Amino acid sequence: SNNPEVIRRLGVIAMNTAIEADIYGNVNSSQIMGSRMMNGIGGSGDFTRSSYISIFTTESVAKNGEISSIVPMVPHCDHSEHDVDVIVTEQGVADLRGLSPKEKARVIIENCSHPYYRPFLKDYFKRACQGKNIHTPVLLKEALSWHERFQETGSMKFKTDKSSPEE
Repeated sequence: SNNPEVIRRLGVIAMNTAIEADIYGNVNSSQIMGSRMMNGIGGSGDFTRSSYISIFTTESVAKNGEISSIVPMVPHCDHSEHDVDVIVTEQGVADLRGLSPKEKARVIIENCSHPYYRPFLKDYFKRACQGKNIHTPVLLKEALSWHERFQETGSMKFKTDKSSPEE
């Protein structure tokens, strides 16, 4: 069933599950924090690359809000931004077709991230845009810090007196 020629010919709309996605549309659909495999990718790679529209769904948070499913950078990438057309969470839909990396980041943050994590993602992206990586802005020293914080504390939540960096 996952023959690329058949998928293209039939105009399949592929819907797959993401564990997490980054603000540029890269998707991790198989590994939890790099420590264990949750799913194999099976035919999702064939469907993602060959379908008419490739949609990934996930909840915006996991573990009662301790983990954001929308992060600055995924630590493991099963599906690159080039193959992901749409990301959907209970917060909304991000249609990424035809968008630049910066436009993708804005749409994913605004439409798909959880309200608690959204201001932190906006702050990260704003600061990343001031750096040298102007096409796909990344703060290399911070990109995986959310995952590091989870491994150290059991939560991606920020330890701050403020509820967000914008206050």
